[in-house]
Amino acid sequence: MTTNANPIGQPVDRVDGRLKVTGGATYAYEYREGGAPAYGVIVGATIAKGRIVDIDAAEAERSPGVLLVMTHRNAPAQPTFGPRWVQSRFSRARPVLADDRIRYFGEPVAFVVADSFETATHAATLVAVRYADERANVDLEGSLDRAYAPEVINTGAATDTVKGDIDAAFADATATVDATYTVAYQHHHALEPHAALAVWQGDELTLYTATQTVANTRAAVAATLQMPPENVRIVSAFIGGGFGGKLGVRPETLLAAFAARHLRRPVKATQTRQQVFANVGHRPACVQNVRMAAAADGRLLGLSHEIWTQSTAFEEYAEQTGLSTRSLYDAQALVTRHRLVELDMQSGEPVRAPGEAPGMLAVESAMDELAAALNMDPVDLRIRNEPMLDPMRQVPFSSRNLVACLREGAARFGWADRPTTPASRREGRTLIGYGVSAAIRSNYIGACGAWVRIGPDGRAVVRTDMTDIGTGTYTILTQIAAQTLGLPLDAVRVELGDSRFPRSPGSGGSWGAASSGTAVLDACRRLRDRLVGLARENEAQPPVFEDGMARIGERSESVADLIARLAPDGLEAEGEVAAMGSNPNYRDFSQHAHGAHFAEVGVDMDTGEIRMRRMLGVFAAGKILNPKTARSQMVGGMIWGIGSALHEEAVMDTRFGHAVNGDFAEYHVPVHADIPAIDAHFLDEDDDKGNPLGIKGIGELGICGAGASVANAVYNATGVRVRSFPITLDKVLEGMSAGT
Repeated sequence: MTTNANPIGQPVDRVDGRLKVTGGATYAYEYREGGAPAYGVIVGATIAKGRIVDIDAAEAERSPGVLLVMTHRNAPAQPTFGPRWVQSRFSRARPVLADDRIRYFGEPVAFVVADSFETATHAATLVAVRYADERANVDLEGSLDRAYAPEVINTGAATDTVKGDIDAAFADATATVDATYTVAYQHHHALEPHAALAVWQGDELTLYTATQTVANTRAAVAATLQMPPENVRIVSAFIGGGFGGKLGVRPETLLAAFAARHLRRPVKATQTRQQVFANVGHRPACVQNVRMAAAADGRLLGLSHEIWTQSTAFEEYAEQTGLSTRSLYDAQALVTRHRLVELDMQSGEPVRAPGEAPGMLAVESAMDELAAALNMDPVDLRIRNEPMLDPMRQVPFSSRNLVACLREGAARFGWADRPTTPASRREGRTLIGYGVSAAIRSNYIGACGAWVRIGPDGRAVVRTDMTDIGTGTYTILTQIAAQTLGLPLDAVRVELGDSRFPRSPGSGGSWGAASSGTAVLDACRRLRDRLVGLARENEAQPPVFEDGMARIGERSESVADLIARLAPDGLEAEGEVAAMGSNPNYRDFSQHAHGAHFAEVGVDMDTGEIRMRRMLGVFAAGKILNPKTARSQMVGGMIWGIGSALHEEAVMDTRFGHAVNGDFAEYHVPVHADIPAIDAHFLDEDDDKGNPLGIKGIGELGICGAGASVANAVYNATGVRVRSFPITLDKVLEGMSAGT
């Protein structure tokens, strides 16, 4: 581990890396606190809509080793679910096994607890349920006439926006695009399963669970169990991936808590891969209509983006699919519109880059279509439509380097050598194509607290309930604390993911680093100021801290010796950062990170099979705390973008309301053989408008627009424009045979 005096900005190895590769990092299902646990298994509904007429658990209860079968008949009383839309989505009560209604396929109808996982799994098959089945509707495209306008979209932004006269723009245009794009359902599947261990001590509950937002999960558990939040402790020190799927509490966590209280012993529960398809939310499918009108020189006269998205009758989720469109290009007339369609499914939820990921698939594909209509270089077209002010809000950007990303990416990728005519470059029976897309992601910050202490040994401990979902939070907070306090990296220990620690907004929305990093910076500065104050009472000059040493004039001593001399019991301090709503810079400036994606594909002329050949992303995202962990984030996001373009699709059976490919055998995600060499490059960017560190969220930027660059490369290779995602070989072959 490096002891660089200025570790911020350095490619520091993950401080938790050794723990993870040696098995020392404990994940939710691996805890064994409170004695030998019992094991719970969920029984899911086999219909998508209706009610339970009868449930017979007798045979399961008679099975040797079975301790409890919980159904709606013996589950504890819980509050009602409440209104279908609340702003505090992830902290609301989430009753489970609360009544006989079935709202979606796979919804829990029973929870079997036994002395072993195998016993519980077998006994779960013995629970017999008889339903009154009602006709479920899971057909989005066939139900668009039932769409309605929500009050707001997911971020709290306006549902619809209008600027200028869109009809006049199309009347005056030289070239237009009017295209409809569809994006399939995508499901959460983090490497670590959704799991929990519940341990009661009297009236106090400790839950070891995988959650991205400790405070929200604590609030939701307390509300559901109708108990004081201070009696609930959430521990989520290590998380094997989140991506939105672990933002809220899940049924296995609540059911484990119910059963552990009833049995007076620890209960452990997890969801199977198949159950994750039903009970963890998903990126909802959507239909998007994009219309563009341009003058002969490529300037956008009008841009319209209308979206229809799946929602549910019991909980509304309005993905902000058109939000990025409002800040992307300088269109004289600009319209965005969101509509929801209630279907009999689990509610949609945020999935990495909610809004931008599906929205930019459509808008950046349409931008490529417009470039073709104008016979213009797609990079040049984007540059020509660079705005000076935020197109909708008409405020300055805090920083904006989209053009620089496009130009740098074009130079690095060799864009000038691209095939200018679709289907014109071949290598044997393989058609070669290049594609480009822009990337934009809103920059957020959330209220966060942090605590830091330096002991008499000169070692620091940092605490916040912030989580690390594999992004490197432990590492970057160590870097911030070490540099601010002037300590070596190995003299700082960061502790995360415990509700006993100061509250954070958790990991999600790409706000984690900015929120927790700023709070830790504030706490360390406050502690350092306290130490300087003590030193001033005893020294002629204030100390300067660097690499574990305090330099006082010409004399140096270790921070440990200084603490031992001036504060023998150690020093501590708390820091905080307010939510962005109280920061005028978020009102006065449009805050985003930007990027550009470039992709090269090969398409087999005979089979339509698409193969990635290479991919490059260039990004401007403020100051980069750790180039190594940051690059990992971008590459991971770009791979997910490839998956969105070419692989991921949950196919819904409209007869029975379930995903017919609801397992990893048939739900396709990119694997090693699908991914070529990928490069991610960061531009230097200085932006002091968002936070004192000058950083921006990057966890989701890598996926924004990435899929569209792949889709545009497929068009460049084949001359076939596929507007239904994912782009599978049958769709390419159909277009090639039709000559489109």
